Amino acid sequence: MSASPLRSIISGSIGNLVEWFDWYTYSAFALYFAPVFFPKASATAQLLNTAAIFAVGFLMRPLGAALLGAYADRRGRRAALLLSVQLMAGGSLLIALAPGYATIGLGAPALLLLARLLQGISVGGEYGTSATYLSEMAGARHRGFWSSFQYLTLMGGQLLALTVQLTLQQFLTPAEMTTWGWRVPFVLGAGAALGALYLRQHMRETTAFEQEKTEAPVARAAQPSAMQQLLAYPRETLTVVGLTLGGTLAFYTFTTYAQKFLVNTSGFSKEQATLISFGAMAVALLFQPLLGAISDGVGRRPVLLFFGIGATLGTVPLLRLLAHTNSTWVAFGLLVAALFVVSAYTSISAIVKAELFPTHIRALGVGLPYALTVAIFGGTAEYLALFAKEQGREEWFYWYVTGCALLSLLVYWRMGEPRERGHLDSSAPASSVPLNVSKRV
Repeated sequence: MSASPLRSIISGSIGNLVEWFDWYTYSAFALYFAPVFFPKASATAQLLNTAAIFAVGFLMRPLGAALLGAYADRRGRRAALLLSVQLMAGGSLLIALAPGYATIGLGAPALLLLARLLQGISVGGEYGTSATYLSEMAGARHRGFWSSFQYLTLMGGQLLALTVQLTLQQFLTPAEMTTWGWRVPFVLGAGAALGALYLRQHMRETTAFEQEKTEAPVARAAQPSAMQQLLAYPRETLTVVGLTLGGTLAFYTFTTYAQKFLVNTSGFSKEQATLISFGAMAVALLFQPLLGAISDGVGRRPVLLFFGIGATLGTVPLLRLLAHTNSTWVAFGLLVAALFVVSAYTSISAIVKAELFPTHIRALGVGLPYALTVAIFGGTAEYLALFAKEQGREEWFYWYVTGCALLSLLVYWRMGEPRERGHLDSSAPASSVPLNVSKRV
């Protein structure tokens, strides 16, 4: 790979890291700012309120995926990535400056909701466009390795949020963290997003998009709407849903929700839970390029099957063990084991989906069905887990995760090898796409 594409991949990955840092900061600091934005109630009730807004933010991700995905397929991957990081900066700054419930009453959670909606649109468009950009920039031989940077930076953003949290916990008292300390990472996130904007302004557009735009400019102008074009690929769209279902639920269970699980169920302190989550995520970062590179050798399907089987058979016993341990090292080991299995999905999620669609519809095809699935299953994971706990039926959630993993396993089992049937090295220009979508559907 020449220096210029590599530089663009790195710049795009840094922007992706910043976006996900901003997104996960909300979850990492929810334990502290929940009392600021909501009336006094039980700790679980306040967390339910913040989890509900977390879920609403996820519901905006399909809108972001639709708008920015179509924009990326029409105007370019670079243009869409620039827009997404601007939206994220605005959302983070709004949270950082928003007054609390004691100051403006119901206006406080309303501002929190508005900021989360902006962030949801941003991150919804970011995933599909970033996955497309990395996949198109990477060379065919090492595409799994380079596309693994999608989740490496995604998880890196979450890890960076935990790093900021650990640092603040060392220098601020719990009262200071609740009063004003939680605002610090949102200020940092807004500033970092502006830095990412500068980097992305110097990124190259992908060759695949430039060729498609150059080869069929007239046909591009005569194309049906983006959604009509997506309907021409029903099987590929449903495959993205099936691919994502179990993976996204398992990912959010063992990352964002794990910290709260360790506090509310296992009985660890907030500081201990943060440290355990931090360590497990740090190790999991190394799994992404490793498993991505393995997929370049053995294929994508065997790696996905490893995740599907492991998540289906291992989720219930692992969560049971995690719920009853009081050892930080045992909890750390269990989370690392869980994240190794989950990484068999996350490491190649971007490339598998990108290989399903041709250039003219790739960003929307990757982003929209993924965002819809994540909104329904990933975004509600914390809320359903906390609700099941409050009802005294926590293990229902364990089996829910298992059932979703089984459904994805069935998809992996029936699908062919994406690398062999993929479009990335043989993307058809827009002129070759039938304008009468109903014929293909």
